[in-house]
Amino acid sequence: MNSDVDYMLPDTPLTTKYNHQNWINPICEEWNVAGMKVLEVGSRVVTGANFRPYFSKANYTGFDYYAGNNVDVVGDAHKLSSYFNKGEKFDFIFSVAVFEHFAMPWLVAQEMGKLLRVGGGVFIETHFSYASHERPWHFFQFSDMALRVLFSPAMGFECVEAGFSNPIVGRFSTLASEYLQNQPIPGLFCHSEYYGRKVREVESFSWENAAMADLVGDSLYPKP
Repeated sequence: MNSDVDYMLPDTPLTTKYNHQNWINPICEEWNVAGMKVLEVGSRVVTGANFRPYFSKANYTGFDYYAGNNVDVVGDAHKLSSYFNKGEKFDFIFSVAVFEHFAMPWLVAQEMGKLLRVGGGVFIETHFSYASHERPWHFFQFSDMALRVLFSPAMGFECVEAGFSNPIVGRFSTLASEYLQNQPIPGLFCHSEYYGRKVREVESFSWENAAMADLVGDSLYPKP
């Protein structure tokens, strides 16, 4: 590995429009509009980021597990739809640096789908390769394909863009197994992002009965 570029892999896509550095700009162009209903899941100000001001024209609601700065509704995201009136829908739902802290993120994705209107948008940014944090509630890391499965056609979603941002240069430490010590680890990224739209209503969905083709499309497990 002679340069940082050598650590990149051709089959790991970089997000271009909806990446860590600039996702808020195209999102606000589309959804910061009078009359639009916006829901942020995991809205409590923890690291200093507060996205409410970016949606000053829209009707913004902040949802979090704990009460605090920038929280309008307190509750468990695994039961998200139960905290809102029956039939209530949002135009745009997003979550930033939160999905890694959900014990059952597939349920949260399903709950988001229940609250999103057909034609509405969803944006998720989480981590693919990052330090363990906020333990003991750090459960998962997500690839772009993982996010595509969580918000799949089986649940009525169409992916607009999914990929990675903020590449990481990695190697195994000298504390690793001897055969791995100092070996390079390509294809690492701090962030993974997904932006999609809900294109149809799904009356009933269960992970147990979901067809694999509806979750992963026409992609196939790599042949031996």
